[in-house]
Amino acid sequence: MMEHVSGLVCTMCGATYGVDEVEYVCPHHGDDGILDVRYDYERIARSLSPVRLSEDPTRSIWRYLPLLPVEPQQALDLVSDTVIADVGWTPLYPAPRLAEPLGLQQLWLKDDGRQPTASFKDRASAIAVVKARELGYEVITTASTGNAAAALSGLCAAIDQPNVIFVPQTAPQAKIAQLLVYGATVLLVDGTYDDAFELCLEAAPAFGWYNRNTAYNPYMSEGKKTVAYEICEQFGWQAPDVVVVPVGDGCIIGGVYKGLTDLLELGWIERMPRIIGVQAAGSAPLVDAWEQGRQGWDMRPVPAHSVADSIVAGLPRDRIKALRAVRQSGGALVRVSDAQIIAAIPALAQGAGVFAEPAAAAAYAGLARSVELGWVQPQDRVVVLVTGSGLKDVATAIRSVGQPLLVSPDLADVRRVLSSTWSVRL
Repeated sequence: MMEHVSGLVCTMCGATYGVDEVEYVCPHHGDDGILDVRYDYERIARSLSPVRLSEDPTRSIWRYLPLLPVEPQQALDLVSDTVIADVGWTPLYPAPRLAEPLGLQQLWLKDDGRQPTASFKDRASAIAVVKARELGYEVITTASTGNAAAALSGLCAAIDQPNVIFVPQTAPQAKIAQLLVYGATVLLVDGTYDDAFELCLEAAPAFGWYNRNTAYNPYMSEGKKTVAYEICEQFGWQAPDVVVVPVGDGCIIGGVYKGLTDLLELGWIERMPRIIGVQAAGSAPLVDAWEQGRQGWDMRPVPAHSVADSIVAGLPRDRIKALRAVRQSGGALVRVSDAQIIAAIPALAQGAGVFAEPAAAAAYAGLARSVELGWVQPQDRVVVLVTGSGLKDVATAIRSVGQPLLVSPDLADVRRVLSSTWSVRL
């Protein structure tokens, strides 16, 4: 038994369940009955503290095992000597050259493009593969626009775990390539991400598969929350003032809030940072709901499109937790255009050496917009969460900067071309 987990609570009605009573959602609300994992913080505090963490050489999410909803020893035995053991503890880079044009004094980038499969989604998928083995499932499944699928298939490959992936045909080729190379069974759905999600929800119980889907499986937020632990620990347990997060389904932003809430409950940080969520203008139903004061259960599907495929969702699956994160942290939700997202890709790369895919770059574009709106002040200590590598979508990266210069194999031609384009004297 996971004695450190006290139960599962419905985010809609507040009903509480034991971890053995329900597996995914609140039975009173069907697929919308998203559950929260609750912990016995007094018990956890007896085995984990900032001082003990400072003495722990582990540099991954597994350093926070007492705060994760898994059987500790089973988890360690399973992930040992695999890439799963290295999920998490990504770098936090200061970015003064990016801060200066925004008028900010303190800006950091949390680069989760450095994960084993190059995206933030490894955090959730690491928990998924452990839980599936813990519960005795033979196959794991998920629906994804690419990153969650790549994370699941890559980590499954590490332990020879069969998996079935549902992705829309519009997913970038680089992400589909990852799935195939990792050996996943890939089902391209002739429809949207939302169509793929619904099909996966049907298939999992029909075939007896473990469902990793965001906002359906309550344990996925628990993997994602570890980024909040890392940020605060990397700051010496001083919480930042603002955390900026790209938002699609809402599971990441909900996870960030959950992690910060855990730290407040434990007394390891003194205040809740403001959390700002960023959506693409073509896929911004959460921004609309926040602006209109609506609740997550009142939202309905809308058409959604953006170059930032990882944050395209017509009906965000974790909408209740996402809106709660923003409202209860005193944060905000903001929309940015595809043009702003594309421009942010070379801005991050050239200003800090961080290569971001469109969805990840959206967070920096959203920060710039938040500064314009006065939501972020010059003295605020700000962290931008970069959720995935630019190698996930090379076509859009090239689009953001154009093609390379073409020269003949002749030094004179090199001089000619550079003299008209380069700022450094030859």
